Amino acid sequence: MKKSILQRNKACYICGTTLNLHLHHIYGGTANRKLSDADGCVVYLCQRHHTGAQGVHFNKKIDLTLKARCELEWLKQNNKTIEDFIERYGRNYL
Repeated sequence: MKKSILQRNKACYICGTTLNLHLHHIYGGTANRKLSDADGCVVYLCQRHHTGAQGVHFNKKIDLTLKARCELEWLKQNNKTIEDFIERYGRNYL
């Protein structure tokens, strides 16, 4: 797995805590989870922000914000187009 393209430190991407961290694949599903690993489209989230009631898996706004931020960074770091992203991940989040 490549390091995260969105964060350098092992801390919750949302609140910054270093306690009870989970690795979150920003683009889910079997194929996209593998691509997320390969491309660094992962972040650490605490349990509250990962699988808790207000977590990314239950809060569409947080989920889509992460997806859009990651897509922008992927485009920038790889010097790619939105069409390239869609070809790789199946859709656009911007």
